[in-house]
Amino acid sequence: MKYKVMIVEDQTMPRQLFELRIQASERFEVAISIDNAAMADIYCLKYPVDLILMDVITRGGESGLEAAARIKRAFPQIKIVIVTSMPECSYLDRARAIGVESFWYKEDPRGNLLEIMERTMNGESLYPEATPELRLGLASSYELTQRELEVLREMTGGDTNQEIADRLHMSVASVKTHILNMLEKTGFRNRTELAVRARVSKKWRCRRHCLLPGL
Repeated sequence: MKYKVMIVEDQTMPRQLFELRIQASERFEVAISIDNAAMADIYCLKYPVDLILMDVITRGGESGLEAAARIKRAFPQIKIVIVTSMPECSYLDRARAIGVESFWYKEDPRGNLLEIMERTMNGESLYPEATPELRLGLASSYELTQRELEVLREMTGGDTNQEIADRLHMSVASVKTHILNMLEKTGFRNRTELAVRARVSKKWRCRRHCLLPGL
């Protein structure tokens, strides 16, 4: 019997790649593939699901981590692998706190997604040792402060400065300062260019590639 997998990924090419890999496997099959995390827990009521591949930021800025938290409360037996390209260490901490079993960076050249899925279903919990490094314009993601990365994360979801300030419990002036600092470091011309390039960039390198068993 094959494990049934839900894919939650808003970018077409990665979602299709996941589908092809799963369809070609002997242990897994696609139960449903969607682009928005907002309804993921609802679909779990309709479709039998053993494992979910969950992106962190999905269509409309919907949070995969928030969806994972809802699913873990309602369906604790369903295992989840978070998949992302965003180099923010808070994602790792939040995923662990939610109870997500495993975490995988899409562009890790040594990462084997099917192996991670298999080991996760066998009861292992796999997390990367460190966040990947992203070349964002003229800067490395390692040059951005944690607070700047948090602001950048919210920007990629299309939030306004006021919305970011409210969510991160800071002033609008502080948000603007962080954005200006990131523009200076990256060399991008404006806020929109920074957010778009951060959202679609695929140039990742992992500082360390080792997966840690357990939490």
